[in-house]
Amino acid sequence: MNTRQELVHQYLDEALKYYSKAELANRLGSDQGTIRRWAARETEPKPYVVDSLKQLLLPFGPQEKRETEFRFIDLFAGIGGIRKAFERVGGECVFTSEWDTYAQKTYAANFRHDSHALNGDITQVNAFDIPDHDVLLAGFPCQPFSIAGVSKKNALGRAHGFEDETQGTLFFDVARILQVKRPRAFLLENVKNLMSHDKGRTFDVIRRTLSEELGYHIHCKIIDAQHFVPQHRERIVIVGFREPTDFNWDLLALPPKGNTTIKDILHKTDGTEPWNEHDGNKYFDHETGQVNPKYTLTPKLWQYLQNYAVKHREKGNGFGFGLVGPNSIARTLSARYYKDGSEVLVDQGVGKNPRRLTPRECARLMGLDDSFVIPVSDTRAYKQFGNSVVMPVFHAVAEIMKPRIVAEQFEPVIKDMWESNGSGVDLLESPSPYQTHRKESVS
Repeated sequence: MNTRQELVHQYLDEALKYYSKAELANRLGSDQGTIRRWAARETEPKPYVVDSLKQLLLPFGPQEKRETEFRFIDLFAGIGGIRKAFERVGGECVFTSEWDTYAQKTYAANFRHDSHALNGDITQVNAFDIPDHDVLLAGFPCQPFSIAGVSKKNALGRAHGFEDETQGTLFFDVARILQVKRPRAFLLENVKNLMSHDKGRTFDVIRRTLSEELGYHIHCKIIDAQHFVPQHRERIVIVGFREPTDFNWDLLALPPKGNTTIKDILHKTDGTEPWNEHDGNKYFDHETGQVNPKYTLTPKLWQYLQNYAVKHREKGNGFGFGLVGPNSIARTLSARYYKDGSEVLVDQGVGKNPRRLTPRECARLMGLDDSFVIPVSDTRAYKQFGNSVVMPVFHAVAEIMKPRIVAEQFEPVIKDMWESNGSGVDLLESPSPYQTHRKESVS
């Protein structure tokens, strides 16, 4: 094998880390069988294929060289929406954790130059092995908080531990990392209903854990992404600082709602839709200037959704599909969008069934520009975008957090707060209450 052929295979092997054989075949104008034979070294690709592979592996635009001003970790990272926001204000990601293998694929395709590994299940990571960092970021899953068994203690006024209140939840893992690493600040994200879950008791556990037990100064706000994108999507943002700061939500600049509408994220059928090397004609046919017809609802599905809406309307319920036009604001995109697309259906005019958003349009609806790579199937992409965050929301929050993060050089305070409990017991040598609880809850 000559040097040129070796180079082709190197690029091919690298490309197959980010694309399936079907996706690679589509982008190279080939077929899956050919890609399989190339990968198995049964046949040799033409030398010119290396140029196409190089383009697929290069990030869009020039690689910016920038000095980072603070370090952060990305927990429950999903596809990296919060990370992108904090990188834009000068942060450097030094640790990532995401358990879903498909989300990992999308994350890896968009952050290829990481010097750290992409960790899986955070419950299996020792907090002491996580690098020092200035900011902890976590869009932790909203799982019910278990407070069973503590009502008697509450009634008796007896103190009960954090571990009893949060058994079976992943918020526990955020707390144990905050306890050990003591970063200068954190940002947590969750659904709006977190505040009202279990009559407010769940959120009270979170608040007391962060502020009273871990000593952080916290600030909470529900933000609607409609300020930045054409989507009604309310999320609670919890910001915390290790030391007192002048942070105030009044500093957050929110554009007026309605500045952007659905027409701003849809594929353009007037000949101005930009060519995307990674997408090719997968979502939008540039020759015909039309969205791929597979996204248009079948007559059977469209009739079902209409009948479903009528049935619930007669019962006085609000269930039904969400039809949007150019000047509309979409409902909240959910992880179930792949099933029927009912929450956001694009009106295509009289005589034509509506259609789903394409994955590229979903990415735009989450505030991600067209350089964002979508290396997974449509079903996986819909789930990922439905579970993701609207990036510009967190960019705005990151901008007002940053001055409070970089005001002084980060200095770990583990020894000041956790080395000794005043009785000669070294807490760093003893199991943390959070770590002890994790062992008990897993067993």
